[in-house]
Amino acid sequence: MNAAAETFAISDATREFLAREHQLFIDGKWQPASSGETFAIIDPATEAQISTIQLANEADVDKAVQAAQRAFTGEWSKLTSYQRTRMMLRLADLIDENIQTLAELEVLDNGVPMMLAQYTIAGYGAEFMRYYAGWATKIHGDTIPVSPAGVRNGESLTYTRREPIGVVGAIIPWNAPIAMFILKLAPALATGCTLVLKPAELTPLTALKMCELIKEAGIPDGVVNVIPGLGQVAGEAMTKHPGIKKIAFTGSTAVGKHIVENAVADLKKVTLELGGKSPVVVFPDADLQQVIPGCVRAAYFLQGQNCMAGTRLFVHEKVFDEVINGIAAVANSMKLGPGLDPSSQLGPLISAQQRERVMAYIQSGIDEGATLVCGGKAREGKGFFVEPTLFTHTDQNLRIAREEIFGPVLFAMPFGDDDLEKVAALANDSIYGLSGSVWTRDISTGLKMAALIDSGQVSVNCHAAVDPAIPFGGNKMSGWGREFGAEGLEPYLKTKATTVLLSPPPF
Repeated sequence: MNAAAETFAISDATREFLAREHQLFIDGKWQPASSGETFAIIDPATEAQISTIQLANEADVDKAVQAAQRAFTGEWSKLTSYQRTRMMLRLADLIDENIQTLAELEVLDNGVPMMLAQYTIAGYGAEFMRYYAGWATKIHGDTIPVSPAGVRNGESLTYTRREPIGVVGAIIPWNAPIAMFILKLAPALATGCTLVLKPAELTPLTALKMCELIKEAGIPDGVVNVIPGLGQVAGEAMTKHPGIKKIAFTGSTAVGKHIVENAVADLKKVTLELGGKSPVVVFPDADLQQVIPGCVRAAYFLQGQNCMAGTRLFVHEKVFDEVINGIAAVANSMKLGPGLDPSSQLGPLISAQQRERVMAYIQSGIDEGATLVCGGKAREGKGFFVEPTLFTHTDQNLRIAREEIFGPVLFAMPFGDDDLEKVAALANDSIYGLSGSVWTRDISTGLKMAALIDSGQVSVNCHAAVDPAIPFGGNKMSGWGREFGAEGLEPYLKTKATTVLLSPPPF
């Protein structure tokens, strides 16, 4: 066991789970990987190995898809929507009952602070599952008053059915592992689809623990299959497999483009939640007591490893210095440390590679002439920690202002124009369009500005408002489709129209 786990108590259930060598979960059973390859799971706060997993290859992907296909046409397809609802509600209860073990695994695997892990699992885990459990009984088609073939009104019946699309392949990232798992799982179960899911090889532990709860909830074998593996091996095989009818992917824009290329071969449906470089716009009348902590959360939540992160900050020149000084003061006071330490406010980055990437961006900001207000250093010693960093400049053509860093780095610049369209042009000058926020006491300004920002989600006087019922997804290079809410069901469904002639046509 690593130093953080020894210093801060974890449950016996967590210790026992970590001690296993984790196999693949296929057809309701733990099965060894075909290749026999293993992968060490590292605690990013201590750099110590905490567990070992087996890695899926193309043969394992095929085995998982076949299991999902059998389940799709087997017992799962015979269950009523009410039965699916009850299973999903039971799974939500089990998530609540196992929240401490799930949170400890998430903290050790990902580095997120414990309080945030618990909040995420309760708020966007169990509640997300309950939200979609309610939808399972409300998916239905329509009757359409038409007169095909010239028959008179009432002499035909046309209706639509909403049917599950089939086997779904889900590929999730490492930045919020259990939330991403449930985000793909819940709509698949609600619609009657089956699932083959590949968690990120760096953070598979909560997905594997969830398999036990899925089994306990009574969900039939083969409905959910979890196969940890490398993206270029297992992920690649999933995106090319003809038995998978839809890919649900969350990750980088570059990988998203590659998935689309692979999906073209058999015209798979694809939903993509990709990168972001979200604008935060602060007007001079905004309540700075809200703005300053709000901007800190927007930029540094999940150590900045967050696609919604508000990392482009535009502040009116009248309050620019006050806002920047306030953010710097909070950032300088934040405690970096292991997520198991209840006093930690900011955890580590996910890996040494990610730390190097973030530090290279910080150096590029310095080299390009940006003003480093605070942070900018990697902490010495064990763990992949980087200080919360703030740059200012008057030109957003710098790399740190345009490219997604995926780390705790915030770029800020002043604006002096009160023309909302000109301010929106600054905010929209990006290839991304995932999230954004506007801060003002004037609701008219807030609503007008929100309408002008080209993002899938915009919040006023908060950033990245998330709820199971709020549709979420990106514009431009930030993705295709929507997740969450009623719209989140659509990618998992297909429509079939049926027409019955009750009388012969007149010709």
